[in-house]
Amino acid sequence: MKRCWHVALVLFAILIFRPLGTATESASGFHARNTEATVKMTYLGNAGWEITDGKTTILLDPYLSRIRYSKREADIAGDNRPTYFDSNDRPEPDTAVIDAHIKRADYVLLSHGHFDHMMDVPYILKKTGANLIATEANLNVAYAYGVNRQQLIPAQGGDDYDFGAFSVKVIPSLHGALIQKRYVDSDINPDNIKTPLRLIDYHEGGTLAFLIRFHGHQILSFGSMNYIENELKGLKPDVVLVGAKPERNEIYDYMGRLMRVLSYPPLVMPNHWDDFFLPYWAPQDRALKQLDSFIAEVKKASPTTKVIVGKHFQPIILPDAPVRKVRPTVNRQ
Repeated sequence: MKRCWHVALVLFAILIFRPLGTATESASGFHARNTEATVKMTYLGNAGWEITDGKTTILLDPYLSRIRYSKREADIAGDNRPTYFDSNDRPEPDTAVIDAHIKRADYVLLSHGHFDHMMDVPYILKKTGANLIATEANLNVAYAYGVNRQQLIPAQGGDDYDFGAFSVKVIPSLHGALIQKRYVDSDINPDNIKTPLRLIDYHEGGTLAFLIRFHGHQILSFGSMNYIENELKGLKPDVVLVGAKPERNEIYDYMGRLMRVLSYPPLVMPNHWDDFFLPYWAPQDRALKQLDSFIAEVKKASPTTKVIVGKHFQPIILPDAPVRKVRPTVNRQ
């Protein structure tokens, strides 16, 4: 009888103190603690970036050749690069400068297909074996240059891909308003692509933005000076690469609308800000001067946002990813 009483007490205690469920963190895109690896971002010039944790390397719009276009720039003493004279010329990538700075890549994300974004991509893909995420029109160009079809991942905007080490939400976007809002684009017939392409043949092929989720960070990248506001609703990136060239002034309330819809991100880095016709060693005084107004626009629209200007090939170590509150879920036992 005494033993039965003891058993009853134990069973009663189990019933009273047994937890109803085990609280676990939701995996709905949020990270509750900063135990992840260090993420470094390196500006490659123009709209080009390298993002890496030392194991996985992502390239954004990598263009390093910086061709010398005689109609665009005056002669610079000591500039011995090949000179291209008009848009019918067929420039080749500067493989020496690419090899010096691009050692590896796992993925290349291409915002659009103009030469200052696309020209070096086929060489980089063949050199590294990286996968390319781009519109179908721009994948056709890479394929025409001999890139293996298995490396080509089509994206239209709206795609949300998980690659294990990182994920990327592909966002429909718009190119900047060139030629005083009179910019037009037409696609290349993929069956009639003659390589190497002429400068005039590098069509936009559609424009994409990318939200990269990597070790707790959410990095939003724009490769040009425009966006679709409705496509950005609900996004709260901690790092935003914002197109900074003067074409942004053609867009109504460019910075104000962007900062508001993104809930005033903590860090902005100007993108597409330098003069990509100049060699890397040449001073960027004029472009840096133009950045003054860009920085002022950010601070006016979002006073708490920090602005960091990337310098060519100098890594930026991102601060710890922000801790976001998670709602616990209950696993019923």
